[in-house]
Amino acid sequence: MVPYPATLDVPHELVEHVAWLLYEHRRARDTRWRKLGCFDQALLTLVRLRKNETFAQLGAGFAISQATAWRYVDEALEVLASWAPALHEALTGLDEGDHVIVDGTLLPTDRVRTDQPYYSQKHKKHGMNVQVIARPDGTPLWFSRATPGRTHDLTSARAHGIVQACPTRQILVLADHAYQGAGATFRTPTTTANSPSTTSSSTATTLDSEPPANVPSPDSSPGASCAEHAPPHVMSAAPSKPTTYY
Repeated sequence: MVPYPATLDVPHELVEHVAWLLYEHRRARDTRWRKLGCFDQALLTLVRLRKNETFAQLGAGFAISQATAWRYVDEALEVLASWAPALHEALTGLDEGDHVIVDGTLLPTDRVRTDQPYYSQKHKKHGMNVQVIARPDGTPLWFSRATPGRTHDLTSARAHGIVQACPTRQILVLADHAYQGAGATFRTPTTTANSPSTTSSSTATTLDSEPPANVPSPDSSPGASCAEHAPPHVMSAAPSKPTTYY
């Protein structure tokens, strides 16, 4: 492999922040010498996370072996995971009635097709399910640990304690249809009044309901038709020819 100059589209301050966390980690472990410095290890990790390059490519770019690249990235991920806030810490500062967004995302993996727990029927690929809590403007507040890709979003949210944590703080949660039944504080999309299912059920209720008390009953005399004496609301609910909506 041949290394070449490249650019990583992340702020320089982010690399420095990760490098400082790695420096504190090395000092706590009394690490005396490393092939890469803290800044280069932070850059190596961010390249892996941002561009998803293989460890062989990372090793060639940073002049280290593939195994060393894997160890450096794994170590940096452990440091970042330990620094990340817990769920209740992430919700600290949110008052009653504040809104957050909860959604699940699939991180693709290179699992084989026979590894069923990691295969998502929704996305038609293997991966890991990660739950994300964000502010209404999209700023992330908290990420969960990864679960197998076939795990349902509501099941994963309950396993990570999201469903249990939000009602205790009376935080309103905006979520999609996958979170229906999570609780009163979860706001999920509902069927609109113009949807076919609602319209059909409304029509069926009108046709099956009893006529009002002030509507006269059909005349039983010869020659009188039911249409002449039918209640107005029944006639309007049954048009003479089908109507097409666009």
